[in-house]
Amino acid sequence: MRFASHRDIARAVERGVRKAGLPVAYSAGFSPHPKISYSGGAPTGAASEAEYLEIALTGSCEPGDVRLRLDAALPAGIDVIEVTDLAVASEALRLEASHWQVVLPGVAPAEADRAVQAFLAAPEAEVERLTSKGIRRLDARAAVLSMELDRRAAQEQDAGCAILRMVVRHMTPAVRPDDILVALRRMSALAPSSPPLVTRLAQGPLGLWGSVAPVEGAPQGHGESADQGQVKATRLDAESADVLRAASDGAYELLPRGAGRPVMAAGAREPDGRDRPHARDRANQGYT
Repeated sequence: MRFASHRDIARAVERGVRKAGLPVAYSAGFSPHPKISYSGGAPTGAASEAEYLEIALTGSCEPGDVRLRLDAALPAGIDVIEVTDLAVASEALRLEASHWQVVLPGVAPAEADRAVQAFLAAPEAEVERLTSKGIRRLDARAAVLSMELDRRAAQEQDAGCAILRMVVRHMTPAVRPDDILVALRRMSALAPSSPPLVTRLAQGPLGLWGSVAPVEGAPQGHGESADQGQVKATRLDAESADVLRAASDGAYELLPRGAGRPVMAAGAREPDGRDRPHARDRANQGYT
């Protein structure tokens, strides 16, 4: 399933919801879609043991029954572990960081440890990612809260590889594990013999793991603390929401008081020469 894209997963979940017979709610409009939202889906090529989705239902259902029916309807590799009713949950689930495991085939643990120390000591690690809107530059170091070499896992699974565990903060734009691997390769020439195996182990609030505090001396991003950055992001989100609400208001409500309707274009006339009524007036007067 690590090679399935997010769109493939979404299609599979939609088919599973229909097959399970859940009373899923649909959006309004010309092309209704089931109201299913995903929080920070794993990138293509990465496996995950902790993906979250939210399904809006039109009726009340028992969470245990929903889990059994949906788990039976989904294909192998997509397992429903737990279902919670957000309407009665004590508090909303905060997905602020992810715990990743990265297996580096053909990399000696000592070499990986040197790369980790060099990465953590760097003030920043800028990488480039090609997007649909062009090249985007990201600071991979600013998103990493902790990174360490899992020596016990390397000894138990395969002595010929190194295993990294890291906690990555959810940011906008998102910093992916492959961005961090690119930074490690540029800074320490870390080159696995085959593509790394990336797995998300958990998601949750920043306090979920005991070692999520930033490493001493690590950058917080342009002279501000992590809490200040979160407050700033919340403020920006609120300002953006105000702008969107203002833009969604009718144009005539934004005109100065007493202003008339805008002059209609010369071509907006009826065949007999009369001015064509406004769309609202046509609806009120029975125009077709």
